[in-house]
Amino acid sequence: MNRNDFPMLMQDIVYFDNGATTLKPNSVIEGICDYYSNYSSNAHRGDYKLSLKASKEYESVREKVKEFINAKDKDEIVFTSGATESLNMIINGYFKYNLNKEDEVLITKSEHASNILPWYELENEMGIKVKYIPLTENHTVTLDNVKNSITDKTKVISIAHVTNVIGDLRPIKEIIKYAHKKGILVVIDGAQSVGHTKIDVQNLDIDFLAFSAHKMLGPTGVGVLYGKYDLLDKLKPFKYGGGMNISFISPKEIEYKELPYKLEAGTQNIAGVIGFGKAIDYINNIGIDNIEEYCLELRKYIINGLKKLKNINVYNENVEGSTIAFNIDNVFAQDTAIYLDKYNICVRSGSHCAKKLEDELGIKNTCRISIYFYNTKEDADRLIEALDNDKILEESLGV
Repeated sequence: MNRNDFPMLMQDIVYFDNGATTLKPNSVIEGICDYYSNYSSNAHRGDYKLSLKASKEYESVREKVKEFINAKDKDEIVFTSGATESLNMIINGYFKYNLNKEDEVLITKSEHASNILPWYELENEMGIKVKYIPLTENHTVTLDNVKNSITDKTKVISIAHVTNVIGDLRPIKEIIKYAHKKGILVVIDGAQSVGHTKIDVQNLDIDFLAFSAHKMLGPTGVGVLYGKYDLLDKLKPFKYGGGMNISFISPKEIEYKELPYKLEAGTQNIAGVIGFGKAIDYINNIGIDNIEEYCLELRKYIINGLKKLKNINVYNENVEGSTIAFNIDNVFAQDTAIYLDKYNICVRSGSHCAKKLEDELGIKNTCRISIYFYNTKEDADRLIEALDNDKILEESLGV
């Protein structure tokens, strides 16, 4: 990895908001520009060379995603606008038609809004019950807590592999194995994990997986819905239109295409998907295991630096993800973020779309440092120096 590959880093910024979106390397930007400049045409629509090339490039990325997560079949890979749309498709396209009133869905209070609100809406609409797996004192999920939460009415467990604030890496293989013994399906939100750690959907036996391209070097507006073929095939299309049908003679005579195309109505984000393919290439060249190891090491380095400072509270020290949630005593999180921006240091502040986490942390807002492989110890040193309590005091007093 060469930091010069990332044009944004030429602005002398310290970018620690990778949990929201990652920066894009030149290869991704150039791949998108190449499509728009040299073969900008619709995929799966034309019989001329440009359209055939667009179709070929688009479909080659489906194969790359299949290999990246070790899906059994490329037809199990559906392109969406992002993890949010993927989760909504799973919940409203499959579970809406396969759950009954009083059936229970287990989530946690540290989930992202995209993995809470669709379930809430389903509870309001059809009377399912959303229940919460208790978290430990460190705000993590254990297999025992999952086991203790399951009842004979539990039909679904829907959780993040890695959460976007606490950053805990859940034991999803063990959870899935136990859930399947009970006849329970498992939905995994992989938005914060797929670009950081190896995901093998067959080895983990994942039923449904959702993730976004833009959190792993790719462009915004592109995501993936993975599902086991037999489950995905029962998912009712979220959208209807061109490209997903074979014929429609009358309301009673409609024939749709096979997977994955029946779930990809309309013109897709062709340029975005092509850019996503370049992002996967870039990650593969570095090695996902190397990324995971590096981010974990850098996280420990930052935490050690923060612990030496006065009045810094870290809420998730003992987890294995790439985020650090913290606050300065008696300082509003947004004020901390605005202060850091004076030094061109980018961190996230607020509830981070995980508003139910307040019930666990006892606070509404935190600052979040989220790390990726192009961050350095020099970045960390700049952050820690800026957060030095004595320096902040001097600035606030104007001395």
